[in-house]
Amino acid sequence: MSRALASSLRHVRIALRPPPKAAPRPVPGSTAAPAPAQTPAEIPRLRDWVGIIAMVFGLFMAIMDVQIVTSSLTQIQGGLSASPDEISWVQTAYLIADVVMVPLSGTLSRLLSTRVLFVSATLGFTAASALCATATSLTQMIVYRALQGFSGGAITPSVFPVLYTKFRGPQLATLMVLISLILNLSSTLGPTIGGFLTDTFSWQWLFLVNIVPGITVALVVWRVIDIDRPDRSLLRYFDFCGLALMALFLGCLEYALEEGPRWDWFADDTIFLAVAVSSLASILFFWRVLTYRQPIVDLRTFTNRNFALGSFYTFIIGTGLYGATYLVPLFLAQVRGFSSLQIGETVVVTGLAQMAVSPFTTQIARNLDLRLMLAFGMGLFAVAMYLTAGLTNQASFAELLVPQALRGVALMFCYLPANLIALGTLAPDKLKNAAGLYNLTRDLGGAIGLALLVTAMNDRLHFHWNRLIEDINPARPAVQHFLDTQMQRLDGMISGDPAQAAIKLLADVVQREALVLSYNDALMLLGGGFVLGLVLMPLVRNPRSALTAERH
Repeated sequence: MSRALASSLRHVRIALRPPPKAAPRPVPGSTAAPAPAQTPAEIPRLRDWVGIIAMVFGLFMAIMDVQIVTSSLTQIQGGLSASPDEISWVQTAYLIADVVMVPLSGTLSRLLSTRVLFVSATLGFTAASALCATATSLTQMIVYRALQGFSGGAITPSVFPVLYTKFRGPQLATLMVLISLILNLSSTLGPTIGGFLTDTFSWQWLFLVNIVPGITVALVVWRVIDIDRPDRSLLRYFDFCGLALMALFLGCLEYALEEGPRWDWFADDTIFLAVAVSSLASILFFWRVLTYRQPIVDLRTFTNRNFALGSFYTFIIGTGLYGATYLVPLFLAQVRGFSSLQIGETVVVTGLAQMAVSPFTTQIARNLDLRLMLAFGMGLFAVAMYLTAGLTNQASFAELLVPQALRGVALMFCYLPANLIALGTLAPDKLKNAAGLYNLTRDLGGAIGLALLVTAMNDRLHFHWNRLIEDINPARPAVQHFLDTQMQRLDGMISGDPAQAAIKLLADVVQREALVLSYNDALMLLGGGFVLGLVLMPLVRNPRSALTAERH
């Protein structure tokens, strides 16, 4: 939900630091222009504000479109004459393309310039949205959604170099708060907005709604934003082989993680082949980037201890962010039978809690050890999962209010310190590459976490069904009473055998209760990952000195 936050809070830290007396020597192979953080800040002009607001709006569109289709897949399925298994590719295609683009965006921004990359990505995203609305077959929709995801993956990282260059101090901090709210709320509100558009108009409007804003954003940004120049020299040694290996590695991995739980993993030949290709491509990819003179991504950044640990924590945060956002709405739909609008009204509590606490997180980080702040967030999220794991078949807004609010607060306490721990000790010239890797770890955390949760839920559902069915014996008075009551109620109401209908109702009750217990197990498993993060917290080095220096 907050892919761009991976680099944003690093920018806040650097921007609040007084400019140094002398700029360091440029790093060989980098652009000749000095890092923006090392030049005195100019007062932002009106055109800068107009440009950054336009970019933030484009960011909102890209993030929201990840989730906007989730509540309308049934309608899209009918419009494309697809099967329930096939329609999931509408989401999978977007995610595969997106996860490939994220680590590539740093190289492209240096090659094309930030302005050209953002405008090209926005126009590509808009054109792909228009094509999605015209799709008449599943194949067309998959291709167009992949184009949309590839373009959307480049929009998010392009916003923050502009923000970092043009704004400083309180203005930058204010924009960071605004962007964090937009990022958090866009994923939360996406399914609700999507359900409203589909119910009011048609599913095509999920994509048509992007056209006018997308063109407007591209025109405004092209007109008013220009912070760097393209470095065409990167083309000379551009690593096309590394790009192909990265696409195979991440694309096949994302496919296996998305589709594996549904097809029982290696029992399906396609999943087995995807894992095999991803494994082989990953070995060749790592060899390539560690030996090539100009790698497509620089993995040596992970030799920085705090960056490696910060990436590990954002991996855990990604599992919690995407996992809880997946489990709670699915519970409300499957067990409670809520509509898309009712689900949106229930889960919006998390976004509202994030909105309430986000203005205070920057000040808290400046006055509290970042490790303590992160530990508090991780612990609070684990508590929120423990409270949520008390679901029953009647759980609704009232029962989920406090756990969801705690989850929203916990995530805001995790975002900022994890970003500063990971990116706070890196040189400015390493930031673009590191931010892409950092964002990728969160996305992979979400994908791997969801795959594990779905697999665990399937196993626990069978376990709880078998345990519950052991006690369903018609010789037991309670069971016989239930069957007699249902047969009397159904007698004369149905054309079939009331006894068989009563048994069917009893089976449905067992299935529902097994499902509730499985959701509770998955939520506890999710909270366990955050407890693991707490255990490893002593390994993190204290990045407090940099923050303390900013205050003088």
